[in-house]
Amino acid sequence: MKGIVEERAAMLGEYIIESKATVRSAAKKFGISKSTVHKDVSQRLKSVNPSLYKEVRQILENNKNQRHIRGGIATKNKYLMLKRKLKKEPSR
Repeated sequence: MKGIVEERAAMLGEYIIESKATVRSAAKKFGISKSTVHKDVSQRLKSVNPSLYKEVRQILENNKNQRHIRGGIATKNKYLMLKRKLKKEPSR
């Protein structure tokens, strides 16, 4: 069991580096929870492959710094879609 978890941590780390993925997108890709991804790449990967851990940490830190921007864009798009939907509805 322990070897499988360590392999998964390494696979997650490689995936995050290759695709510049977020924890959420990596969790969706591998079919596991965000908590598991976070624990694998922040704790387990450090002991399995320290150099890979450092690269992953940089990407996750960058994602964290951009989080508020992504949230703002998502909110903007939500209200643009709502506005378009209201324009398309016929008046009563």
